[in-house]
Amino acid sequence: MSIAKPLKNLVSAVILDLDGTLLHTDGIVGDVLKVSVVKYGKQWDGRETKKIVGKTPLEAAAAVVEDYELPCSTDDFLTQITPLLYDQWCNIKALPGANRLIKHLSSHNVPVALASNSPRANIESKISYHQGWKGSFSAIIAGDEVRTGKPSPEIFLEAAKRLNLKPSSCLVIEDSLPGVTGGKAAGMEVVAVPSIPKSHLYTEADEVINSLLDLQPELWGLPPFEDWMEGTLPIKPWHIGGPVVKGFGRGSKVLGIPTANLSTKGYSALLSEHPSGVYFGWAGLSSQGLYKMVMSIGWNPYFNNTEKTIEPWLLHEFDGDFYGEELRLVIVGYIRPERLAFPLSLNFGFEKLQANFSSLESLIAKIHEDRRIAERALDIPTYSKYRDDPYLKGSSL
Repeated sequence: MSIAKPLKNLVSAVILDLDGTLLHTDGIVGDVLKVSVVKYGKQWDGRETKKIVGKTPLEAAAAVVEDYELPCSTDDFLTQITPLLYDQWCNIKALPGANRLIKHLSSHNVPVALASNSPRANIESKISYHQGWKGSFSAIIAGDEVRTGKPSPEIFLEAAKRLNLKPSSCLVIEDSLPGVTGGKAAGMEVVAVPSIPKSHLYTEADEVINSLLDLQPELWGLPPFEDWMEGTLPIKPWHIGGPVVKGFGRGSKVLGIPTANLSTKGYSALLSEHPSGVYFGWAGLSSQGLYKMVMSIGWNPYFNNTEKTIEPWLLHEFDGDFYGEELRLVIVGYIRPERLAFPLSLNFGFEKLQANFSSLESLIAKIHEDRRIAERALDIPTYSKYRDDPYLKGSSL
């Protein structure tokens, strides 16, 4: 859900962060740190993730060394992990909406700067694997090109200077708290796209959105996206499948929405690449056929909000349950961000679920509205063609 304050200013340029905003870096960094701390007899549990988001490499390394009590200096640890990270830059994927945003701004001649706490060499290496990115940035400012990194405003002020614009004419898009703090200290408008599911922490931001898919440039005086159709956004199709498992038991009993839940075992990395929200596409059941479906991706309460669940609703009236049956999905479009829970994913209790809507009935009404949107959209050729995707009928990817 987008959380916006009254807008103070319209802008003429955009300053983008890189890691966590445009690139899905967290998983690869976590994998490298997991291997690195094991050498010292430690077990990486991810508890430092929140502390290192948005930090310079040196600051991040220092936090890990201190918290895990590693018997080495910060410089030594950084020297150890740097080549391991370099080897993995080629595997970092663009976050959903990143390519779309960069192409949109470039095609409308909106000046764009990239401002990252990472060293220049790291930035150049990372973006070299993403076609067209480097040429789309009017300026690139690295953490080793300023005296003080984020949360200092210096890197953002330098970006505005290189764009030859006043700071107040710039919109910063950031995933981290240090980035948001620095952008506001520079006198800029800031949109936060939190890389951790704690949007209530981003109170300094002028707007908080769930993902880049939810950005509305027109709110800031920039050209609007024109790719939404019938209340849906086409996305690059992706696949997931497995046996149907029992969920939390709230769907049918409380909401009257029978979901065909999938286990996230083996899919946590895949789900981490996709923002929580409401999606739709096609579903294939091994013994029953193909169906339209709408689904949620949301946070799993049993993993302390660090792992997501996936809960598809097959848009068909079935005579009985089909637990254990193979279910395959092709996800082709996006409807909206998650409003705390759709329909079942967060363990806040129904008092808080209802507080997010005017009533339980309004929550149910929203779910059925999602169903109607998905059903109509899947008849559009852009989406209907994917019902013939071989994956739905059991072929390997």
